[in-house]
Amino acid sequence: HVQLVESGGGSVQAGGSLRLSCTASKLGYMKYCVAWFRQVPGKEREGVASIANDGTERYADSVKGRFTISKDNAKDTLYLQMDSLTPEDTAIYYCAAEPSRGPCWRETRSKDFGTWGRGTQVTVS
Repeated sequence: HVQLVESGGGSVQAGGSLRLSCTASKLGYMKYCVAWFRQVPGKEREGVASIANDGTERYADSVKGRFTISKDNAKDTLYLQMDSLTPEDTAIYYCAAEPSRGPCWRETRSKDFGTWGRGTQVTVS
């Protein structure tokens, strides 16, 4: 049974940076479409960024230019570098993978992903 585990969340002041990591318990998952989501109470889970098998990156407009998604295939680890953080970035951040495909979608939607982590809290003040 494959698990995704996020780490790197925490509290940071506005303008600061955090780097999130997501590691799969089984090797090979970075060959699929993988993505980061976030969710705050009372709001729908939001797709933040995705990266395809070929390295194609996509970002939500709200984080474009501030966040960078990347992966290390050898370590089977997904990263999200978050810079210039604002209080509006406060959320639980989740990583996800869709093992049926390598390409990602134009929009990053939770319904398209079948494997999920438990999330890590990011708080910006």
